[in-house]
Amino acid sequence: MPGTHTSKYCDYLMAIISEDDFHHSSNSTYRTAGSSLQADQEALLEKQLDRPPPGLQRPKDRFHGAYIIFFSLGIGSLLPWNFFITAREYWIFKLSNCSGPATGEEPKGSDILNYFESYLAVASTVPSVLCLVVNFLLVNRVPIHVRVLASLTVMLAIFVVMTVLVKVDTSSWTHSFFAVTIICMAILSGTSIIFSSSVFGMTGSFPMRNSQALISGGAMGGTVSAVASLLDLAASSDVTDSALAFFLTADVFLALCVGLYLLLPRLEYARYYMRPVWPAVFSGDEQMPQDSANPPLVVPGSSDSPTPPLRPILKKTAGLGFCIIYLLFITSLIFPAISTNIESLNKGSGSPWTTKFFVPLTTFLLYNFADLCGRQITAWIQVPGPKSKVLPGLVLLRTGLVPLFIFCNYQPRVHLQTVVFQSDVYPVLFTSLLGLSNGYLSTLALIYGPKIVPRELAEATGVVMTFYLCLGLVLGSACSTLLVHLI
Repeated sequence: MPGTHTSKYCDYLMAIISEDDFHHSSNSTYRTAGSSLQADQEALLEKQLDRPPPGLQRPKDRFHGAYIIFFSLGIGSLLPWNFFITAREYWIFKLSNCSGPATGEEPKGSDILNYFESYLAVASTVPSVLCLVVNFLLVNRVPIHVRVLASLTVMLAIFVVMTVLVKVDTSSWTHSFFAVTIICMAILSGTSIIFSSSVFGMTGSFPMRNSQALISGGAMGGTVSAVASLLDLAASSDVTDSALAFFLTADVFLALCVGLYLLLPRLEYARYYMRPVWPAVFSGDEQMPQDSANPPLVVPGSSDSPTPPLRPILKKTAGLGFCIIYLLFITSLIFPAISTNIESLNKGSGSPWTTKFFVPLTTFLLYNFADLCGRQITAWIQVPGPKSKVLPGLVLLRTGLVPLFIFCNYQPRVHLQTVVFQSDVYPVLFTSLLGLSNGYLSTLALIYGPKIVPRELAEATGVVMTFYLCLGLVLGSACSTLLVHLI
């Protein structure tokens, strides 16, 4: 009988796992770093738990509601940040210490302008790393819905402030406006990383397709911002009107994300996977029934150590972590520092397609679209597996993309004068390969992470995987500066 089988199933789990090996908090229950299972027992458990117990009914994602919500939350995690950096002409206008049309004179704020993107990079990177650490410490201290809603609210408040400032004359307080912008960027980056890492950690308790939806949504955010930038270039409208459109769009979408996140627990499918976690090694797609004969294995009064154990997470995800770090290292080494300086070989023709639109098309739009396609493919194809040696092999193989981009028509060239690839087709081909491989391989590594650890550690593992991603971006961005000086 199903009930008898389930009861024996739980008794078997309790026989081999001691209750003393677990801690719990208000959010989850997890095994301490000092506890361990024999290799053969763990393998047997994982094999048995890959199948749901008889009688367990899993609800379906009706009308793909949860998938659409996670995809939209993925867009919301990166679209505001992309709009913030896409409005480059707006920042140049506001920081040039003038409110009227450009006069052709050297702007007084040229020092700020020359290093503005560097300031933005620092203001986005440092808070991101710090907030990732804070979010890991808060995993079992602050409920996830509080972290998600608080971060979305702060992000929305930041963009409301920036939207109001678009039509404000800041010519008399340019340096103060610059300081406000940098502070807003720092807060936006920090809260955005808390939001994205928290939601990604939550998807670790859902089937893998939901993690894929969240990651693909992030790529869609980049693609939408690239299309918006192209439309802005084509329309040649007033820079303040363009910025106002960007920021208002971000305001609306962030408000939409708040509503969608509040809607998520109302879905039967989502409620099923958002229930309290059982302290066993579950596959991520299944969970013990709530009305099982045996209660959850928790230890009353053990909430004195609410921080998830970091060492077992790092040990389990070391291989995938290397893949993510190296993937993002190579990608950020090339994009955008190298790829945005590749010029058309037909630039002298004067055609807008080889001058004005060449970089926005061949770099930003093409890369983001290829990246989106790579991430979306993982919804249907998920090879190689998390323990396959092919995955790190493919990651290392991407190193060859670096010399391919260098020997395109990168300008200006000081040390390496040779341009090997004498056609505009090559940067298009290489950028497509860069985006496609980055999207596919990084998504595989990211969605595998929360699935190879005990399910009660899935959320904390999601935060750690996001840290790997940020570390790769930081290392690649730092080394890209050195590479540019070597060309």
